[in-house]
Amino acid sequence: MRYDELEAAILRLVVAADEDDLRVFGLETVTRLVREELLHTVSADELDEDGWAALTSARETVRTAGATELRAQLVRIDAGIRADDDLDQGLLIVISALEHWTTYLEENRRGELYELAIRSVEEVDFQVSADLDDVLATPEMAAEYARIRRLLTAGLRPPFPAER
Repeated sequence: MRYDELEAAILRLVVAADEDDLRVFGLETVTRLVREELLHTVSADELDEDGWAALTSARETVRTAGATELRAQLVRIDAGIRADDDLDQGLLIVISALEHWTTYLEENRRGELYELAIRSVEEVDFQVSADLDDVLATPEMAAEYARIRRLLTAGLRPPFPAER
């Protein structure tokens, strides 16, 4: 599958998903994208002290915080950015994930979850450097696409038959 085909397939999944699946997908994906290990290469001077405090708070509460609380944290993070235009890749992933999730919570736009899915694919691609003409050739990319598809289609599968 080419990269553009992967993007189109993910868009179709997001459009077809029911609201419950979208919410579960969003929560699982944002949680995956704000994990500590993505920040291991970030220099301490990329954010000021308050920016780091806000980032830590947002990461720790992302599964339970509402849109207003997360937006306030994002404003503090943005104000605390010290780097001009060259933020660490991991930090960009975390901030971008928080932004897409927060905007989804504020506006309930499926497009934000599509963008979250693409950030998730990009994060895997950053780790394994997938071939754009066959993005699912690496086990990591195939697994990420399978995770996205599984979460976004859970409501489309028939329930398990009752146990006898």
